[in-house]
Amino acid sequence: MDRDEVMVERRMLLVGAAATFVLGGAPLATAKLPGGGVRGLIAGASDGALDKLAQPGAFYRDTAVRILLPGANGKLASKLFGVGDRLGLTTNLTKSLNDAGGKAAGEAKPVFRAAIDNLRWTDAPGLVAKNDGATRYLQASAGDMLFGKVSPLIGSALDNVGAYRQLDRLSTGNPLMASAGLTRDGLTRSVTQQALKGIFLYMAGEEAALRANPAGLLKGIF
Repeated sequence: MDRDEVMVERRMLLVGAAATFVLGGAPLATAKLPGGGVRGLIAGASDGALDKLAQPGAFYRDTAVRILLPGANGKLASKLFGVGDRLGLTTNLTKSLNDAGGKAAGEAKPVFRAAIDNLRWTDAPGLVAKNDGATRYLQASAGDMLFGKVSPLIGSALDNVGAYRQLDRLSTGNPLMASAGLTRDGLTRSVTQQALKGIFLYMAGEEAALRANPAGLLKGIF
C-alpha cells in the first residue's frame, strides 16, 4: 500500500468514527454512505462498465469477457453439435449469447445501483484501501442478488436475439445436450454467470481509473 492509500485509509477510519456523531449515534453497521463520495464513485465505476459492455459487439470483441457456450469453453458443445458446428452455426449462436449479454448490461444499471445503495459506513475503509475494493464488495455482498436480478434480463435477451431458437434447432435429436448444460435453463445460467464476471472485470478497470487520484475518493464526504 503506498503513502496516498495509507493516508486515505486513516482518514476514512476517522470519518467512520466521526459519523457516529453526524448520524446521531446510529450504529455504523446500519448507517448508509451518503449519495456522494465513495458511493458516488463506485456507482460511476459500475455505470462506466455497463455502458462499455452495452455497446454492440463489446462482449464478443473482447476475448477476456467473451461469453462462450457451456462445456469446456464451448469445445464440448462444438463436438456435440457436429455438422451444425462445421456449418458455423455454433459461432452464430455464440455471437447471439454475447449480444444477449450486451442487451442485459444495458438494462442492469438499476440492479447494480440498488446493490451500491446498500453500502454501509463500516465498508468504507476496505472499499478505499483495496485496489478492487468496490468490485470485491459487490461480488461478496450482492453477488447472489445480482445473479437473481440479472438472470431474467439475460433470459429475455436470449429470447429476443434468437439464441433459444438456435439452440433448439442444434439440439434436435441429440440427447447429450442436456447433460452438457445445453438447455434453455442451463444456457441462461451460464450466460448470466459469464456476463456478471465480465461486468465485474470491467468495473475493476473503471475503479482503478478512479483510484488514480486517491484523494478524489474523499471528495463529497467532508
